[in-house]
Amino acid sequence: MSNSVDKVSKKDKKDKKEKKDKKRSAAESVDADASTSIVSKDVDEKEAKRRRKEEKKAKKAAAKAASTSTSVDTTPAATASSTPAPTTANSSSANADFTPTNPAAARAFLEANNITIEAPEESNERPPLPMIDFRELDGKIDAAVKKTLDAQGFTTPTPIQACCWPVLLQKKDVVGIAETGSGKTFAFGLPALQHLVTVHKVLESGGKKKGKGGAQVNVLVVAPTRELAIQTEENMARLGKSMGIGMICLYGGVPKHEQVRMLNQSPPVRIVVGTPGRVLDMARDGSLDLGNVTYLVLDEADRMLDNGFEPDIRAIIGMCQSREQGRHTSMFSATWPPAVRGLAESFMNGPVRVTVGSDELSANRRVEQTVEVLADGYAKERRLNEFLRSVNAQRSKDKILIFALYKKEAQRVEQTLRRAGYKVSGIHGDLGQTERIASLERFKSAETPLLVATDVAARGLDIPNVEHVINYTFPLTIEDYVHRIGRTGRGGKTGKSLTFFTEMDKSHAGELIRVLKDADQDVPDELTKFPTTIKKKTHSSYGDHFKELVPGKAKKITFD
Repeated sequence: MSNSVDKVSKKDKKDKKEKKDKKRSAAESVDADASTSIVSKDVDEKEAKRRRKEEKKAKKAAAKAASTSTSVDTTPAATASSTPAPTTANSSSANADFTPTNPAAARAFLEANNITIEAPEESNERPPLPMIDFRELDGKIDAAVKKTLDAQGFTTPTPIQACCWPVLLQKKDVVGIAETGSGKTFAFGLPALQHLVTVHKVLESGGKKKGKGGAQVNVLVVAPTRELAIQTEENMARLGKSMGIGMICLYGGVPKHEQVRMLNQSPPVRIVVGTPGRVLDMARDGSLDLGNVTYLVLDEADRMLDNGFEPDIRAIIGMCQSREQGRHTSMFSATWPPAVRGLAESFMNGPVRVTVGSDELSANRRVEQTVEVLADGYAKERRLNEFLRSVNAQRSKDKILIFALYKKEAQRVEQTLRRAGYKVSGIHGDLGQTERIASLERFKSAETPLLVATDVAARGLDIPNVEHVINYTFPLTIEDYVHRIGRTGRGGKTGKSLTFFTEMDKSHAGELIRVLKDADQDVPDELTKFPTTIKKKTHSSYGDHFKELVPGKAKKITFD
């Protein structure tokens, strides 16, 4: 009996084992089929992806070939049959059209003026050589634009003009790095007129504008200060007046309703030059329509960022036509710091960078710098009187620009000089706009050959023939020092600066010595007695450029 039971149990176990084996083999076959299908699916997806990439590459190659053939074919027939859209940002003539008549002379011009021209990294094109002769503009700009340029009586283009014109006239964005007083206004002003003629047909339309509401402009120039904006508008008016092109300068400190009235005058305003605050204010309240701006210029961009205008600038740019819509943008600056680079990268379309001299902060080598270390404020006053007597300032017509640090100090110096019998004017923040303009005009005409100013006039203003700059009080930054003395020695001329330095200014000694040495100027022994450590920079908008950990005194810690 027991034997039969054992046999039955063994049989049951055998049957169960066979069933398990069958289930296992069935499951393995299902997994194999599934894995096979997954692998085949992955292969199909990879193949499709590869095909899509090849198709995309083929399309890009075809588009590139088409554009290349278009740019190379410059015959009259080809030009007539394929006129580029006027609002395309980079619709330009071939570089060959702007090849100078004497390339060797153009290269020598670059070397002689320490100029570098850099094409954007993503471009394979070589940047155009400079136009060193006005005759090279013949056939490349409208006859009316050329006529108004010839009427200015210039003999040769300045370095920044010679290098920017062939770039801007080909409707390419440009970043120009050059000192103030280098002719930047005409560098972007002449292409702006050409832009109005070719894109907006101002000579054909008789100046009529499309659209309703506030005034609409096509060219916008933004500058950091009222004085620079006024000066820029005056210079551009010299070019555009004979062509009947309306323009206006917008800035704060004067009633806005009068500027609104002038915006809607005749001839229609095509060009607006203004400060960031007033331009943005009038654009937001509907007085100024920036929707048709296709030519944008930021002048003294580094100064605007230093003054905290970046949010305003970005807001203004957002109201203009986008770069994808064809906005043509120029940026000019005295230096090329990271903040300016970042701004350019965010809204410019592959700009060509033109650098005249160095893109680092450096003093004009044509200015003879003299630094005198004095005991106190009384010594500065005595030395100022001695110097003015030595140059016969009471009778001479030589222009002397005297910088003070604060408004009250500027007023005191101006009053002291006037009581001493000097013809002197002042310009500072406490003066109204009308008074400031009047003071500048009297100084420019040498009616009052002495001008006492705060740093409001230190940058951007192009006051011709300033023989001497006197730093009565040292500025807050070495950058302002360089820009102050840059008011003389402009336009290729030489100039002189005299700086009074006291114990109160000792924190700037190291930077001042560096600037003097870089410009091959004499460093007085008295200056080297101050600490020469150069302090780290702090930006008004972005805070510290560094993180400096100053170790404290060692502390003794006792554990109980």
